[in-house]
Amino acid sequence: MLILIRNAKVFAPEDLGVQDVLTADSRILKIAPHIPAVEEYDVRTIDGTGMLLFPGFIDCHVHILGGGGEGSYHTRTPEIMLSDITMGGVTTVVGCLGTDGTTRNMASLLAKARGLEEEGITTYIYSGSYQIPVRTLTGNLVDDLILIDKVIGCGEIAISDHRSSQPTEEEFAKIVGDTRVGGILSGKAGLVNIHMGDGKRMLSYLRYVAEETEIPPSNMLPTHINRSARLLHDGIDYAKTLGGFVDLTTSSDPDFLEEDEVKASTGLKMMLDAGVPEHQITFSSDGQGSIPIFSKSGELAGLGVGKVSSLYREVRDAVLTNHVGLTQALKTVTSNPADLLKLTQKGRIAVGKDADLVLAEEDTMDIHTVIAKGKLMVYQKTAIRKGTFESDGIAGVSVKGQN
Repeated sequence: MLILIRNAKVFAPEDLGVQDVLTADSRILKIAPHIPAVEEYDVRTIDGTGMLLFPGFIDCHVHILGGGGEGSYHTRTPEIMLSDITMGGVTTVVGCLGTDGTTRNMASLLAKARGLEEEGITTYIYSGSYQIPVRTLTGNLVDDLILIDKVIGCGEIAISDHRSSQPTEEEFAKIVGDTRVGGILSGKAGLVNIHMGDGKRMLSYLRYVAEETEIPPSNMLPTHINRSARLLHDGIDYAKTLGGFVDLTTSSDPDFLEEDEVKASTGLKMMLDAGVPEHQITFSSDGQGSIPIFSKSGELAGLGVGKVSSLYREVRDAVLTNHVGLTQALKTVTSNPADLLKLTQKGRIAVGKDADLVLAEEDTMDIHTVIAKGKLMVYQKTAIRKGTFESDGIAGVSVKGQN
């Protein structure tokens, strides 16, 4: 099937002006100011007048199996559903484990990623969890990267946190080195996704690798860098002085931020104003992890689930509230993670790239349409393709009452 989007203002993520975009099967076939009618083929035409067209978003840190569990067993969050992802404009996710590498394991993570791929989006995973030694599928981190197609890195490894396994700098460097070698031998990114806690050591482990070994900073991505202003400023210095990459987490309650926490959109503005090169900054949601819920009076009311949809919320807030340029904001969830993760078919609107696209209304920037690998997932703000065990099932087939 072909999809023809007419008269949309295209941000690829660079501003290409008003264009028509034609997709065929899973790829972008043509981009032009006017594409002639092709009625002789099975074409679905979407009027993009008054809309913005973006590349599909990449979320490089999602607990697709669920997360949490740090308040005992009843606080383990559920697995993510397809529409939880697509309604936020996300068409590519990288799944990870977290604190729990026992009841959540690598085999289940891989199976969940394959299931989401069958339902219509693109998925990858990291090998490991918070702990070192790393728990893998094959028993060896390098082997995981070489032999398992969906494994593109390692993580999330916890440092500067009371929940980490308290590795030495040398032990941490060995994990980064093994991940890099596995990436080189498999043609993958070999990226280590690093959970940053609020400990006093901050980014010292990453500085050790960048300054004392031959491994480049592009093999490390510290996330939750905006958990405190202190850590954010350390991240700014790390990015500017050592060329390090940094990731801001979007899945927090914007009305009740933790003490000293910095909203991701605000953090992006601070980093850009401080001179951090825009290509070194990414956003990720930490989706499906557990987050505290507060009452209107600020009292803890319970636990909620981090939302993948927060990814685009922070992109939009960066533009509308913090006055970051649209291209700069979009790069944090499109071309920047695509380049860092070596996903050459993702993150850009160009002929031959994957047909992962998001249409948003220009006046409100609300998401209207989402296309993943050339198939409509969301249309007119409604998920028209749902996961197998969502309320009306995949492709509208009811699964109610089935075992």
